[in-house]
Amino acid sequence: MRMMIGGVALLGAGALLLPGCVARTVYNTARMPVQAAGKAADWATVSGDEADRARGRRLREKCQERYDPYYCEN
Repeated sequence: MRMMIGGVALLGAGALLLPGCVARTVYNTARMPVQAAGKAADWATVSGDEADRARGRRLREKCQERYDPYYCEN
């Protein structure tokens, strides 16, 4: 009898925890394509910082090749 009560209590606790676990799995599964799309958009686009660094690099290279006071003065 005591074993049966322990088993019922264990099943009851498991039944309460399982829906949360299932809900979390469903949430994570539904969220995965959205996260993948966001990461792909980040990889495909250039941020303002990246564009500024690239422009500065090009200007420094241009100044090393040919001095131009308009671009090379600090």
